[in-house]
Amino acid sequence: AILRVRDAIITAINEYLHQENFIRTDSPIFTPNACEGTSTLFAVPYFDLGTAYLSQSGQLYIEAAIASVGRCYDFGPVFRAEKSKTKRHLTEFWMMDAEAAFVEHEENLKIQEGMVRHIVRYCLTHCAEELAVLERDVERLKKADAPFTRYTYDEAIIKLHELGSDIKHGEDLGNDDEGLLTKDSEVPVFIEKWPRAIKAFYMKRDSANPNLVLCDDLIATDGGGEIIGGSQREDDIELLEARIVAEGLNKADYEWYLDLRRFGAVPHSGFGIGLERAVRWITGTEHIRECIPFPRTIGRLKP
Repeated sequence: AILRVRDAIITAINEYLHQENFIRTDSPIFTPNACEGTSTLFAVPYFDLGTAYLSQSGQLYIEAAIASVGRCYDFGPVFRAEKSKTKRHLTEFWMMDAEAAFVEHEENLKIQEGMVRHIVRYCLTHCAEELAVLERDVERLKKADAPFTRYTYDEAIIKLHELGSDIKHGEDLGNDDEGLLTKDSEVPVFIEKWPRAIKAFYMKRDSANPNLVLCDDLIATDGGGEIIGGSQREDDIELLEARIVAEGLNKADYEWYLDLRRFGAVPHSGFGIGLERAVRWITGTEHIRECIPFPRTIGRLKP
């Protein structure tokens, strides 16, 4: 039943993005550099060219593709060498990355919300039998198909303090914090405009506050946790170079990425959705290892 829902979610994502004029493309699995952080890379010897890495995300590559096709997305396996032993972490999982030229922060949020609500409707329509077998509360899912709640990061921290969390401003949200924010919510919750210091180098600064970036995490209801991360991308080459240097990354590895700005950038935004996390939320499954046929965790390599 879970695999049937998984397949339905893939179909729903493809259907929605095609309606929004996104073209599906492919991104390489072997990459020369990090996207989400150098500490979470799986290194692989690559012939005479040195070290390659298993991809954390296809984002940087589809940013290049939008110069040709305008809007595109990929769908495939990605890898994170994080020693995270939780009910929602895998070391190998499937992710859909989408990128769109001339789309800024607000429209990016609308696209994400539209896609997630389409997934909910599609699964309720096409997977009623499977959801019944899994004893998923479909009434809860039906209520999730409504306008999503939005908090800025600052608003989220204030609310978390009111709810009893000891999180400090400038820290990332933990599982418990995400659960608190959505505990009484019938719809997923966007948390937007995070501190620049704790987000990726490629995110665009907020013109109203340069210490913030125009990004978002989407937190699902019913303990689903974060299922989407997105942002408007930095299109100012000088600011992007400064962030790469500040992050301690090797600038030479990103010259091809900087060329995307150097030779004519446009405003653009994108996001990624973790397939297994979406499956976990839609099905109400407790552990993410049940959401992929052959799970890879920090303690599991063999079938």
